[in-house]
Amino acid sequence: MRMRSACSLSAFPSSNNMARIALIAGEASGDQLGGWLMAALKAKRPDVSFIGIGGPMMEAQGISSLFPIRDINLIGIAEVLPHAFTIKRRIRETVEFLEREQPDIVVSIDSPGFVLRVLKRLRARGICTSKFVHYVAPTVWAYRPERVHIMAERFDYLLCLLPFEPPYFDAVKLPNRFIGHEIAWWWKTRGDGAAFRAKHRITDNAPLLAVFPGSRNGEIKRLWPIFKAAIAQLQQSIAGLRVVIQVTPNLIERMNHETSGWEVAPIIIPNTEDKKDLFAAATAAIAKSGTIGLECALAGLPSIIAYRTNPLSAFLLRRMITIHYANLANLLADRMIIPELLQEDCTAEKIAASVLPLLTDETARAAQRTQLSAIASKLGVDDEQSPSQKAADIVLGLLH
Repeated sequence: MRMRSACSLSAFPSSNNMARIALIAGEASGDQLGGWLMAALKAKRPDVSFIGIGGPMMEAQGISSLFPIRDINLIGIAEVLPHAFTIKRRIRETVEFLEREQPDIVVSIDSPGFVLRVLKRLRARGICTSKFVHYVAPTVWAYRPERVHIMAERFDYLLCLLPFEPPYFDAVKLPNRFIGHEIAWWWKTRGDGAAFRAKHRITDNAPLLAVFPGSRNGEIKRLWPIFKAAIAQLQQSIAGLRVVIQVTPNLIERMNHETSGWEVAPIIIPNTEDKKDLFAAATAAIAKSGTIGLECALAGLPSIIAYRTNPLSAFLLRRMITIHYANLANLLADRMIIPELLQEDCTAEKIAASVLPLLTDETARAAQRTQLSAIASKLGVDDEQSPSQKAADIVLGLLH
């Protein structure tokens, strides 16, 4: 049975009153979606105000984050346990914040492990802050399908990014809509590769490797030594190879330190700067598994993905998971197009061997691009409105 909000519709603000919307994002991809959503909301209703938790993109749109999102930007059971007290404190602070501020609507973005615990406490305490909307459906199609019932109990509306997700939530009568993936919409336009190479003094014919090692400190700790060793092998095999490493702003200093002894210094830039131009300029990419892997596919940047998590987390996940691919582009295509090097396959030798042909052979690059050409159309890019605009219409509609 669905648990309904105790608020009456008459409690929602009218169009003559300022709408106060709380947003909660706990990782870089959620911050990106949140920033786009906030921009769309402001364009449709200029008097809207925002509170909550977010990163640089949401802060640029006017939110003052309750605390740094890095405090809850964790994934995996073994990774979360050492930070359990911090997470518990942040959950309590978020609940108290929402209870005190009483926003008109709460929009949580991804990070289900955190937001579900926040909403559980709010529901249990009978605290009503208007409607609860969740943006990015949990991957019930991949593992733990029973989560659909938890979502139905705690949320009033769900915004789905993938076309095959709504039936899972229709079955439990949770109002939802497939709006598409804003990342696909954003990549409808490409960057200026020549401008990027000119800015960073990279010759037109130099092979350029883009590296995306992650946005979490735990990911950097596990993945960077492997990526670094793979890059070293590629530098020995490919004359004149240039490397660009893109990370979240808070990791720039750390990455500068990690690469301080390199004979040819890599270019290290934040993921908020020249992103499209980098993707257009790069020859190939090594990306950690996640949204960035989908972005490579949508941008037409030949790539491989790699990931290694704590062995305990991997063991537990493998016992629950029901899908064959980690990369969303492969999942949508239902075949392996982008190589996936996960866990024991995530080694420097295998990464170097997989990306080498993409750096040296145009035929290999073209083959991957061709196979990925239909992915964007499956993610809502052919609609008249962007996913963020559709999400904004739904959120504002729930205010009335």
